[in-house]
Amino acid sequence: MNYLKTLLDLYRLKKNEHLSTDRMHFRQDEKLRKLLRFAWENSSYYRKAFERAGITEGQLDTLPLSCFPTIDKQTLLEHFDELVTEPDLKQEELRRFDAGEEADRSPYQGKYHVVHSSGSTGKPGYFVYDEEAWHQMLLGIIRAALWNMSMPQILGLLMKRPRIVYIAATDGRYGGAMAVGDGIDGVGARQMYLDIKTPVDEWIRKLKEFRPNIVIGYPSAIKILAQLMEKGEVSVDAERVISCGEPLGGALRSYLEKVFGTKLVNFYGASESLALGVETDPEEGMFLFDDMNIIEVENGVMYLTCLYNYAQPLIRYRLSDRLTLQAARNGEMPFTRAVGLLGRNEDVLWFEDGKGNREFLHPLAIEGFCIEGMKDYQFRQTTKDTFEMYAETENGVPREQIRKEMLCQMRKILAEKKLDYVQFYVNFVEKILPDKRTGKKPLIFQRNESSVVPARAESHVPWLDECHESQQSAGLPA
Repeated sequence: MNYLKTLLDLYRLKKNEHLSTDRMHFRQDEKLRKLLRFAWENSSYYRKAFERAGITEGQLDTLPLSCFPTIDKQTLLEHFDELVTEPDLKQEELRRFDAGEEADRSPYQGKYHVVHSSGSTGKPGYFVYDEEAWHQMLLGIIRAALWNMSMPQILGLLMKRPRIVYIAATDGRYGGAMAVGDGIDGVGARQMYLDIKTPVDEWIRKLKEFRPNIVIGYPSAIKILAQLMEKGEVSVDAERVISCGEPLGGALRSYLEKVFGTKLVNFYGASESLALGVETDPEEGMFLFDDMNIIEVENGVMYLTCLYNYAQPLIRYRLSDRLTLQAARNGEMPFTRAVGLLGRNEDVLWFEDGKGNREFLHPLAIEGFCIEGMKDYQFRQTTKDTFEMYAETENGVPREQIRKEMLCQMRKILAEKKLDYVQFYVNFVEKILPDKRTGKKPLIFQRNESSVVPARAESHVPWLDECHESQQSAGLPA
């Protein structure tokens, strides 16, 4: 990103905060009609879907968005090549790029930014941004990170070249890590990544060397930093703390604001559109970026239309988050407000060895688990040095290979965190159920929760010292 161009474009974007509600709706509708026409002309999937819904080309400029068909992730996976508008974007080629190249921020073919969606299935989904869409998205996250700051205040902050630490999953094509890294580069700041798979003692060493004054990351990861601060193991004088990637609960917000001595900025994004909204005051609610997206809630289901991504148009795309919308208030910012649960909140697993040394394992470090034939999984800690994994598999898929691959991948993850002493068990189950309140499937559930339907013949598989040990040597039934 060009520094001066970024600041000028950010200034233009921030001017939208002062529009009237009517003017915001007019601009939003302009962008929608442009997107619908582009999709009609350039995406064979959307043209066919619109025609099947009885929509003609002449109706694209007038028909309410609610009349257009919806899509979901499964539809995207099945029709990816027909849905995208760039002929050189092919899903299988993206899979090879993701599997064969080192996971960094380098664009695919030098012009497409590929975000690897998290999940447990063997075939991950990809969300693709061309250069212009990526630039617009970065402006959105920069605006959110510096929310409630005027341009003179922003310039004053950036002139000091802030030192920004990002604490999250950072070793893959995760949208947050890629966007934060490019956004920090764009404003000329200094940055350091702290991966949630890195041992705590390494965190402490790096934090002492870097001395960050802006903190960005998962709230559960920022909480670990706050605990280290309370113990006196690190000292962080943060001018700004930005929470992202998980919902921020009221109690955790209060705790973090107390430890850091500053108000938190709560950022809302998803792989499908990395800039969705921002919250600084829970009583005000989450401001949704109506100048970048349209979010609908219909019969309790949330749909996203991303207004700036033309390479991979997402029109009425179903998201699993649940929220309640409130119209913008007259005389205030012209953005729709969202209240309620915004996705899934994850705790961390803390383990302790025989010498009293403690180390954590963040569940999102494992959310990238991709094993052919495994549909879903959950974790439950059982003792200070053991945990269980519940796995749901596809019908008819042999479990032996899934089991071996699970154990092999988990062994590497635990070794990275210096958790080799932790014992790990696998239970195959018929079905993993979503949380009734959120509609999400928590990665970690408590002992008294009932999140699984037991399998008819459940396998209880102990942790292996070697990935390639046989079923019999692991003490399993033949």
